[in-house]
Amino acid sequence: MKLLSRIEEIILLSIWQLGDKAYGMSIREEVIKATGKKWLLGAIYGPLGRLHKNGYVLTSKGEPTPERGGRRKVYYRLSREGINALREIRRVNSVIWNGIEELEFKEE
Repeated sequence: MKLLSRIEEIILLSIWQLGDKAYGMSIREEVIKATGKKWLLGAIYGPLGRLHKNGYVLTSKGEPTPERGGRRKVYYRLSREGINALREIRRVNSVIWNGIEELEFKEE
């Protein structure tokens, strides 16, 4: 299994956190909340498209809404492969961080 990139991991975890409310803008807001950084919508949709193409997320369309000019929201949810990918990256992170209590950087 290919390891997730950090942004893929963050996006998948955001989708998991949002549950049935996971669509482009809500995922972006969750990523911003988690990272404390401003993310352009395109920086979210690129990885989301790859995650969908690779079978990690499934999509469904909501009902058309007047505030979106009659367009439908695309909702995302994790597939079994997406859940397994998160389990694997969590395992790798746990192994690599094992025994490291706190990072202390010395200024030179």
